[in-house]
Amino acid sequence: MSEFYKNRATCRLCDSKRVEIVVPMEPIPLATPNVGESDALTQAKRQGFTVPMDLYLCHDCGHVQILQVISPEVQYLSFRYTTSISLGLPEHFVRMADEISAPAGLKNGDLVVEVGSNDGTLLRPFQLKGMRVLGIDPAQAIANNATKNGVPTLARFFTAALGREIEAEYGKARLVISNNTMANLDDLSDMIAGITAVMAEDGLFVFETSYGADVVRNTLLDTVYHEHLSYFMVRPLQTFFAANGMELVDVQRIWTKGGSIRGFVRFAGKGRPSAAVADLVAAELKDGLDKREPYDRFTANVRNIRTQLAAVVAAEHAAGRRVAGYGASVGTITLLHQLGLTQSLDFIADDTPLGAAVEGPGYRIPIVSPQRLIVDKPGVVVVLAWRYADPIVAKNEAYRAQGGRFVIPLPTLSER
Repeated sequence: MSEFYKNRATCRLCDSKRVEIVVPMEPIPLATPNVGESDALTQAKRQGFTVPMDLYLCHDCGHVQILQVISPEVQYLSFRYTTSISLGLPEHFVRMADEISAPAGLKNGDLVVEVGSNDGTLLRPFQLKGMRVLGIDPAQAIANNATKNGVPTLARFFTAALGREIEAEYGKARLVISNNTMANLDDLSDMIAGITAVMAEDGLFVFETSYGADVVRNTLLDTVYHEHLSYFMVRPLQTFFAANGMELVDVQRIWTKGGSIRGFVRFAGKGRPSAAVADLVAAELKDGLDKREPYDRFTANVRNIRTQLAAVVAAEHAAGRRVAGYGASVGTITLLHQLGLTQSLDFIADDTPLGAAVEGPGYRIPIVSPQRLIVDKPGVVVVLAWRYADPIVAKNEAYRAQGGRFVIPLPTLSER
């Protein structure tokens, strides 16, 4: 442990001490493409600092989580990632605003609050529908730019105290949203206390988050990193909300992050759970996700992919050809370390780079324009942004036409 992170000893959802490592992982650097420059980050880079990220299973409630918690101030105050650069996500948010407005009973002038609002991409469609909106996000520059661009955003961490402040100044919210943020928070009880303070008695809380069951079933390795402290499943969430005076009344499966869920939560007694909640709980138990066997299979799958990829890289290097990567996101850092690629790639091509290089202890891999594939002619390109393999391959046909190959590492190794 250090000034950069702390070790948690109990389950994030139920506070049980009966937590066990079920997926051992290689530690990864504190610095990722999402984390902006800071004095702390510069010091961490200089020290070659890495943080453990093993996955733990709670044997009481079944929650899967990382227990090493990086300082939120280091991770988020200078955060660089913005929603608007993610392929397909802005369009998804427009559809989401349409789909949840009716269940929330929204009408003109109602208040919509978003926890972890980033650049305001999701709140804008609600503004266009005539709602008042308020975002909360600790990334200072991103939050301030969102406010300048017309989406009022508080550049703060969301807490119970802030929830009470917002209620006092703005009134009760008909709808509270949290998209891809719950998994990033360590103190979830404090977050829920803030939501219950600001949400109207008949209001609705809607969240989207990566689905832990899909992560395990489909080897979604690139979604595992320190921002994502939790890998939520429906059964543990159901128990957690009930313990906090709320009720998970519906769950929908959605496509984002390779497999996510959209949850609908009301105050206890204010709604009736849909059949989907019980169905997903039953499926999780049927797959044994409350036991360690599925996690052992996940670990074995990762090792097999690493072995297969090592053979591909070795063959290219033996033939005197370069090997490149494609996609420099936060998940890239995970893949580099878990799949043994830190010393294998000459460069990483990216369409919307957040920095000049991906770096960690003993390596610095330049991030370049995809045009370099034509110039440098690597024998193989490992598609690290594998969920976008189809558009990546399609826009780089000129590289393939000159004999280049794309290797997609997940969910199983394949080639184009």
